[in-house]
Amino acid sequence: MLEILGKTNFDFMGKRYMAFIFSGIMVVLGIVAVVQISRGAANLGIDFSGGTAVQLKFDQAVRIDEARKILEANGLGNAELQEFGQENKLLIRLKTSTTIEEKVADRVVAIFTKELASNHFVVDSSTEIGPTIGQKLQQDALIAIVISFIGIILYVAARFELRFGIAAALATFHDVLAVLGAFYILDKEITLLVVTALLTLAGYSMTDTVVVFDRIRENLRMRRRESEETIINNAVNQVLSRTIVTSLTVVLVLIPLAVAGGEVLHDFSLALLWGVIFGTYSSVFVASPLLLLWPGAAGKMLKRA
Repeated sequence: MLEILGKTNFDFMGKRYMAFIFSGIMVVLGIVAVVQISRGAANLGIDFSGGTAVQLKFDQAVRIDEARKILEANGLGNAELQEFGQENKLLIRLKTSTTIEEKVADRVVAIFTKELASNHFVVDSSTEIGPTIGQKLQQDALIAIVISFIGIILYVAARFELRFGIAAALATFHDVLAVLGAFYILDKEITLLVVTALLTLAGYSMTDTVVVFDRIRENLRMRRRESEETIINNAVNQVLSRTIVTSLTVVLVLIPLAVAGGEVLHDFSLALLWGVIFGTYSSVFVASPLLLLWPGAAGKMLKRA
């Protein structure tokens, strides 16, 4: 395996309190984001806040910048646009506080009929999402995240110990909150795609953490006379190069997607990109140090069977 750092001997456990302060700040921001999302005060996509999605199929291709100027000129500058070049299709998504009876979709159709009279089009699909449905989707997304955390605890507890499962779940929870906090601070739109990215992140983060935990377990069996802090620190150093190489591989894929993937893929890729970075950080500075906080850590915390 490629080793970009070689053999390291960093005192990660000695820096754990500084890491906990930084992580605490990120968690607080994430909690604030969750509260604001539940209040509807965050930048929510139409999946959660309600709105309209209209897909049009034109005889001739329409550029996104041209369509955006048309909508802005007619008072719909907050529209999200996605094009399907090969089929000359354009997807328009609009967040709105209006009711379904106001027929936002009809307004969009009327605008393009007027502005692009020479370019005939048909309405492929039209969807109206009311606030009630948006709230239901918020609840379903929250349930999905909670179920994933329960699954993480059960899996890691079965493979290692309960304290390992709780530490892994807390680290994953930290990663999800950190990404949500970053999205909220930067006023990024939170959509179902972002929730999908968070669930993907949960799986990736746990994989990284399990690799570290597996090495900790091996070292506990071979180095019975060393302190838990030394054992955990050595284990993290032993897998550090592998962790960085794995994360760097994913990051190199996500950066082009975030930069050139278009409006739809941008936030999804950005959430994963931040999540991978936070996940790599948490597997070293959060999950492993949390084991030392377990009651009885001085010689009794971990089973050395």
